[in-house]
Amino acid sequence: MDASSFFKGKKITVMGLGLLGRGVGDVRFLVEHGAEVIVTDLKSEVDLAPSLDALKDLKGITYHLGTHHLEDFSGRDLILKAPNTPTDSIYIKEALRNGIPVTMSTALFARFAREAGATLVGITGTRGKTTTTEMIAHVLRVAGKQVLRGGNIRGISTLALLPEVTKDTIAVLELDSWQLQGFGAERMSPDVSVFTTFYPDHMDYYAGDMQKYLADKAEIFLHQRSGDTLVLGQAATEVVPAYPALPVGPITVTAHDAEDLKLSVPGIHNLANAACARAAVRALGIQEETITQALESFKGVTGRLEFVREVNGVLYYNDTTATTPEATIAALRALSEGGRRIILIMGGSDKGLTMHALIEELPRRTKRTIFLAGTGTDRIMPFLHDASVFGDLKAAFDEAVRYASPGDVVVLSPAFASFGMFKNEYERGDQYIELVHALT
Repeated sequence: MDASSFFKGKKITVMGLGLLGRGVGDVRFLVEHGAEVIVTDLKSEVDLAPSLDALKDLKGITYHLGTHHLEDFSGRDLILKAPNTPTDSIYIKEALRNGIPVTMSTALFARFAREAGATLVGITGTRGKTTTTEMIAHVLRVAGKQVLRGGNIRGISTLALLPEVTKDTIAVLELDSWQLQGFGAERMSPDVSVFTTFYPDHMDYYAGDMQKYLADKAEIFLHQRSGDTLVLGQAATEVVPAYPALPVGPITVTAHDAEDLKLSVPGIHNLANAACARAAVRALGIQEETITQALESFKGVTGRLEFVREVNGVLYYNDTTATTPEATIAALRALSEGGRRIILIMGGSDKGLTMHALIEELPRRTKRTIFLAGTGTDRIMPFLHDASVFGDLKAAFDEAVRYASPGDVVVLSPAFASFGMFKNEYERGDQYIELVHALT
């Protein structure tokens, strides 16, 4: 698909470069297709050094770092805002006051992909969306379909996938609540939408208001058309059908279970993910035999109950993307199957979520709990006894190794955000994997 005709000569402000690679890919794509780009980010030049280094070969980019300027939100043709942009941002308000369209990278991709005749599959949910996205993409590839995978995925600029889009493309998009704000701005929803789970999350962003969180998530189905498909995971069935703006047109498919499947990935939560994936690919006409074969051959996702290696009889797992209590509970239940003892490394930055269920689960499921320092850890520590707190991951990991015996499991499953000690959850997981591979 040739996007040059749209972007050439356009004045575009990219609000938020970030460190995950998606912003870098967006900026490169826009510049290479003739756009005049301003990049603005609240992070400093030092903080953004890896991303800036990746763009140093490009000419003509204007950078305003460490702050935003109102003038960057007037006299422009388009504002491409980053996830986690405050809903009351004065800069977005300035753009809208000036009549400038505000959208997001994945939503803009989706608009052009639909115009090219591609099929859009979108997956959201508090937990399970990444694994379900990867399961769906895996099944479609096994079935011989032309698949593009994007959205909330580290290192992938969805916008930069546009040249690969054809009418035969199935775009499988992982969509967090922030990216769905972009779909709301475009007034569109995917052809097949999957809503896996709904639990409290990002309450620091949504000021504790679950309805605001749900309102963003609901964009995945609000603009569906007659004949489209909405797949609900069991953990979303109590919330979504009661949503006041649920459209009449889409076919609603409720995913129940997939207990007949022999999955390679552990945990009943992954059976729920597989059930959602199965319902979605059925809606796309994939044969049952292919679905079963593909789901049973699926090997899992980096950072999500990812088996790293076994050392001296101890199994090491990386579950760094577990940033909610529900996610860590799911990990503990999956890894304790068969009576295995767990040494858990958790803790980090508070997101304002309820921890009662996790606090009750910890003594039942863990041999020892080891904490990383942070505001979330400060909140949960008074309810626990005989737990250690460390100011860096290596010290926490070394203690986990000391307590581990053959047959035990050591898992990083934080239940909290990574901010403060790490740049992001992926850096946290990368450091953990390095420590595991350094063991002898």
